[in-house]
Amino acid sequence: MVSETVQVSCLTNGGAKNNQGFKRKHLGSGELTTASCHDGVSDDKGSIGTSSRHMTANINEDTQPDGVSKKVRLPKELTFQDMYNNQDAFDDDDDEDDSDWEPVQKHIEILKWFCTNCTMVNLDDVVHCDICGEHKESGIVRHGFYASPCSPEVDLIQVESEARGREKDLHSEASASNCSTAVGFDERMLLHSEVEMKSHPHPERPDRLRAIAASLAAAGIFPGKCCPIPAREITHEELQMVHSLEHIETVELTSQIFSSYFTPDTYANEHSAYAARLAAGLCADLASAIFSGCMRNGFALVRPPGHHAGVTQAMGFCLHNNAAVAAFAAQVAGAKKVLIVDWDVHHGNGTQEIFDQNKSVLYISLHRHEGGKFYPGTGAAFEVGSKGAEGYCVNIPWSRGGVGDNDYIFAFQHVVLPIASKFAPDFTIISAGFDAARGDPLGSCDVTPAGYAQMTHMLGTLSNGKLLVILEGGYNLRSISSSATAVIKVLLGESYGCEPENIVPSKAGLHTVLEVLKIQMKYWPTLSSSLEKLQSQWGMYSMENKRGSSVFVCIIVGIKTT
Repeated sequence: MVSETVQVSCLTNGGAKNNQGFKRKHLGSGELTTASCHDGVSDDKGSIGTSSRHMTANINEDTQPDGVSKKVRLPKELTFQDMYNNQDAFDDDDDEDDSDWEPVQKHIEILKWFCTNCTMVNLDDVVHCDICGEHKESGIVRHGFYASPCSPEVDLIQVESEARGREKDLHSEASASNCSTAVGFDERMLLHSEVEMKSHPHPERPDRLRAIAASLAAAGIFPGKCCPIPAREITHEELQMVHSLEHIETVELTSQIFSSYFTPDTYANEHSAYAARLAAGLCADLASAIFSGCMRNGFALVRPPGHHAGVTQAMGFCLHNNAAVAAFAAQVAGAKKVLIVDWDVHHGNGTQEIFDQNKSVLYISLHRHEGGKFYPGTGAAFEVGSKGAEGYCVNIPWSRGGVGDNDYIFAFQHVVLPIASKFAPDFTIISAGFDAARGDPLGSCDVTPAGYAQMTHMLGTLSNGKLLVILEGGYNLRSISSSATAVIKVLLGESYGCEPENIVPSKAGLHTVLEVLKIQMKYWPTLSSSLEKLQSQWGMYSMENKRGSSVFVCIIVGIKTT
């Protein structure tokens, strides 16, 4: 299963028509390969060119076929088996030429189903997804992560009843108290969906918002403890602070087309431009409300995502850059300095491009990079900003997959917070992709809801708590819904768990942090003491064990490792 990305210079109706090179982003893999793209060519890994299949999908519903069947060619005459069973009925002297006879090939019908949780394909006789273990009849879209992954939806009546009870109790609590955490959500953003399903359901699908919203409702958080923000469409004038006029008009053009693609993995239907305007408008209004003091903090439950969208291009599932729109909205409201921390597993190349020469916005990204082999290939540690804004772009590029809580929190302690504290932002934005979460089919990392909660708490100490969290990626419904719920609980002031102590990073994680410190200390001199401290505390070397594998030995003052 693959999701394919093609770099094209213009919008195409139904696919990419430019004879250009493309990159493939493999699910669960960091491998990035290049090949040649030709007009109208497709293979079993995904449609590349314009599809000739008649599209009848309803744009208001996800396309989730129960199975894939092959047509059976029905014979118009007796089959060879019929002849064999009735030999006496035929004249042996029949001299009719049968040299062109071919036996009828019966095609076996192979039924399949796509996992609601992770979109992966399974054979029909399998009850639980081979990839994520979710039940074939999962209720996660209706009940969020509170639904059992092992049981069908029919067993969830009790969950729904308990959720209604919690919602009723907490709604009265929220009405009696100051509602200081805002959530931006509008069901019209669900209209953005891929019209024609290809090799499997698109990972960026409306069910992502449905699962998070269901989880928040089941927990009595929203509606309940959080205040809703009414959605409005962003104006062209506001978008032009972020994107070129040509880009804005190109996105708007999709409203006149039933199905279109900016790249083969970045789709649009006739409602996508509208959904993107609503998402950007919600982010702008949340930023203004939080900075002005109307709200303490907030969560933008929006799609399509935005951090890959640059000045002139839509890519990586993103149409408009929501975080950039929010940053400029905060500045219009009076913020002098804005911090954007991007923990999506993919580098936010669009956000970096927009603020590359801007000293009033500090962009910090933690992402898989692997020497440029992981999508989108940008975000190396040496990319620090340009033309006087050097040091205002900080990239923490992981060299492998599987990165978990310890590496992220270690990087926060030694890179993110020291630089951010020195920058002293007036407003903080989190580009919160949850595709580095455990179980995500694209990210293949290991961050837990507790890890996301801890990072949110750490960033909440900045900007006098003026914090806006904006949803980016994340494609395992159970992971994103549980992680988003944990983050919003921190925004509400609920316990986020124990303060981490004695964080021990992986060898690769430590190497990345040391590399970033060496590069960024030129622009943030206070990092030099942190670098010296780490180098003195850690004795690092490799040795061969009995099996010949490399063992990382850590020596930290006062800490025992097992």
